[in-house]
Amino acid sequence: MKHLVSLAIILLLSACGISERLGFGTDRAARSMPYRAALATSEDGQDLAVTVTAPAGTQVEQVRESARYQATYHCLRSFGDSDADWQLDPATRDWAYVRTEETMIFTARCEGR
Repeated sequence: MKHLVSLAIILLLSACGISERLGFGTDRAARSMPYRAALATSEDGQDLAVTVTAPAGTQVEQVRESARYQATYHCLRSFGDSDADWQLDPATRDWAYVRTEETMIFTARCEGR
């Protein structure tokens, strides 16, 4: 009986989203990234734009993992493969991006399927 009550409590907590707020869900890793990142996809989901919010002057190396996490998570869940082909800057051979004051926007394509 004691085990059934414990199980019922766990199920109720997970159903109401409390586990996410306590840091036990899938968003836990995203919240632990150094910068906030948001993902937008094309209609088929393979083409991605990842917008990272970071102070002016932040370098690509500093935001890379925040952007990579969003793309990897999406590609893996949607296409079964975590590889993303990032658009590269021909001059630097590093990830290309568009910068506004507080954001850096990176583009990639999921390799899966």
